[in-house]
Amino acid sequence: MGEAVEAKYPPLDVITIGRASVDLYGQQIGSRLEDITSFAKSVGGCPANISVGTARLGLSSALLTRVGDEQMGRFIREQLRREGVSVDGLKTDKERLTALVLLSVEDEGVSPMIFYRADCADMALAEEDIDEAFIASARSVVVTGTHFSRPNSDAAQRKAIRLMKAKGGKVVFDIDYRPNLWGLAGHAEGFERYVKSDRVSARLKTVLPDCDLIVGTEEEIMIASGADDCLSALKTIRSLSPATIVLKRGAKGCIVYDGPISDDLEDGIVGKGFPIEIYNVLGAGDAFMSGFLRGWLGGESFATAATWANACGAFAVSRLLCAPEYPTFEELQFFLKHGSKHLALRKDEAINHIHWATTRRRDIPSLMALACDHRVQLEDVAARVGADTSRIPDFKVLTVQAAARVAAGRDGYGMLIDEKYGRDAMFEFARHPFAWLGRPVELPGSRPLRFEFSQDIGSQLTDWPVDHCIKCLCFYHPDDPEALKTEQQQKLRVLFEAARKVGRELLVEIIAGKHGKLDDTSIPRALEELYALGIKPDWWKLEPQASANAWAKIEQVIVKNDPWCRGVVLLGLEAPQDELVAAFAATSNAPIVKGFAVGRTIFINAAEQWLAGRMSDDEAIADMASRFEQLTEAWLAARGRKAA
Repeated sequence: MGEAVEAKYPPLDVITIGRASVDLYGQQIGSRLEDITSFAKSVGGCPANISVGTARLGLSSALLTRVGDEQMGRFIREQLRREGVSVDGLKTDKERLTALVLLSVEDEGVSPMIFYRADCADMALAEEDIDEAFIASARSVVVTGTHFSRPNSDAAQRKAIRLMKAKGGKVVFDIDYRPNLWGLAGHAEGFERYVKSDRVSARLKTVLPDCDLIVGTEEEIMIASGADDCLSALKTIRSLSPATIVLKRGAKGCIVYDGPISDDLEDGIVGKGFPIEIYNVLGAGDAFMSGFLRGWLGGESFATAATWANACGAFAVSRLLCAPEYPTFEELQFFLKHGSKHLALRKDEAINHIHWATTRRRDIPSLMALACDHRVQLEDVAARVGADTSRIPDFKVLTVQAAARVAAGRDGYGMLIDEKYGRDAMFEFARHPFAWLGRPVELPGSRPLRFEFSQDIGSQLTDWPVDHCIKCLCFYHPDDPEALKTEQQQKLRVLFEAARKVGRELLVEIIAGKHGKLDDTSIPRALEELYALGIKPDWWKLEPQASANAWAKIEQVIVKNDPWCRGVVLLGLEAPQDELVAAFAATSNAPIVKGFAVGRTIFINAAEQWLAGRMSDDEAIADMASRFEQLTEAWLAARGRKAA
């Protein structure tokens, strides 16, 4: 292959080939699939899972398959991009639908599933989908068992094998045996792991000689060889292939065979398992493969690769979903170093926080937000000028249009919009490519903190779009009476737990200056007290500080307690623009401050004039856009940058 071929795509560590589905997991645990009432959606399918798992562990990965030209296909494509997986090999099939799988956790290790894969997109993969230059860009390919079940997908995978071998790369075979997908079990038997079939064995045996790494469970090793016991299966595979063989044994770990197979099944490199409560076994093998590939392709020893593989599998069986639950490399290394006192890793707060923080949907290194989540303040303006509060929702739509005019599609811009008056504004917001939206949940002015619509905050959050951030303002001072502090702390802890349960980011806004004196230690002490309760918001929103020393202390507290915190945004409190510009400049040596979320400084003049009928829609938009743009320019200047 010439250099021109190899240079067409960025270099990759691994390309996985085969199934890509949308998994719909039943959220009621210990329930029959017949009784499930709600589902959680995730990317699924062995190769898709492995592409995500390896990307999270630091490999450059890609998925080669087809998805449908519809919303589920676009979901897979978008989610892979979010995970850092290359989609250069992801083809769109305009004739077929993306595969779906319905699953539930009925009992320990029992997960009924139904495959909706009739003439689905991924099984239409064909030889013409295998681009020589794309294969040439990778060090290895992973072929998977199911895609040898049909002539077209079989031919596609064999072409990829030939191309990879011709360039001297590695061929990995994940046996991935699902009898149901070979037509050997009924639609209701999707969880069935083994049905003996001479036809399947004969097909898979022809793949073995070309492989460098073969991975499977005992049942999969047997189906790939045609043998009736595990030891005979290993010996048969060895007679056909010099590949490294990895035998997955679930809770018992794994064994790596890199030479002759003796009569002792244990005579290999034994990778010990981890004592973990089994919650859901689906996808554990794909997590295992991800961990093994991270070690194997990274030049680690077989023992290390096996340890990483077993640990990744342990994470998967301890959590509900497949790919979304796989560990990042930071999370994996933390677990290997510190372990966990929990047999159910999903209950380990330290590990879960690292998982959450290192798998966020997008990176937001800088945030400039127009806050129009005010309720009481706009009601006061309406009363003052004699306007009906029913006009407030229309004004909030104008604030979105003003912010969108300034953002102009650029990254790093966002808004705060409330539920009470901002529903139409949220719909308008969704029409523009903003980076971030925060939504308040506090009852305005409440001290002690109360939530606005219901104290059952978890139920309130379930219908929020997944990328909407919870914002909660708490009037909290470290010198408050203990009873007041305890009540507010408990409320914030409940909110933090709800945010993690429903998978939404959290911004906690602390205003201390209205209820006590501020010195350089006030806000640092407040944050330290909340961190001590295990409250780790994604963002803090704080009032401007009087000195650089105060910001240094705030940064020390945040970095010590949560190095994965996104950072701090400044609030405005209706300060004059020149004061905010000075406050921005005061944070120039405080990298923990990532931006601002300012409202009344930007919109209050337009609100008064527009609600009083003295300003048109266009004039209000222009006025707010001008003020917002001046603040963004001041912020960027304080950070030594210019608007793009």
